[in-house]
Amino acid sequence: MQAEQEDRFQEFVRARWSHLVRTAYLLTGDAHLAEDLTQTALAKAYRSWRRVSRSDHPEAYVRRMLVTCNSDRFRKRRVREALTAMPPERAAGEDAVSRADERGTLLRALAELPSRQRAVVVLRYWEDLSEAEVADTLGCSPGTVKSQASKGLAKLRVYPGLAQVVDRPEARRTSTAGLGGNR
Repeated sequence: MQAEQEDRFQEFVRARWSHLVRTAYLLTGDAHLAEDLTQTALAKAYRSWRRVSRSDHPEAYVRRMLVTCNSDRFRKRRVREALTAMPPERAAGEDAVSRADERGTLLRALAELPSRQRAVVVLRYWEDLSEAEVADTLGCSPGTVKSQASKGLAKLRVYPGLAQVVDRPEARRTSTAGLGGNR
């Protein structure tokens, strides 16, 4: 790779790393796995950076690589992930603790969704992509995005403990517990 292309790639990684890791975390439910997944996707992007950088939306291109790498990991081996009931670190203050509990509930609920539904819900409602963008990212039709989102949201609505978190007025206002998350 030429030095100029290398610099552009490094600039892209510096600018988008945390955003890509956050998306990967929502897809996997595990911080370490999210970083590994992001590194894998970026390694693939590096190998084809000329093509990636020439696309209209390099970030969307890499995001699709991220989702594909996540799907590939399920093809290689079937390991059921078990998230812990409580995060290992304790937040300061009661409000911070309740937000951490709410986020943990949301992450456990997301982890229960099939990978395709989880990808659609994360990309559509956390990343705030349009149905067309999600369809393009996942390589499916907008109708598939709509049906997978509908099924995923229906499962999230009945997940124990999640409905009461999302239905609280302060949760809707701040959206820290909902799928809007912190941006």
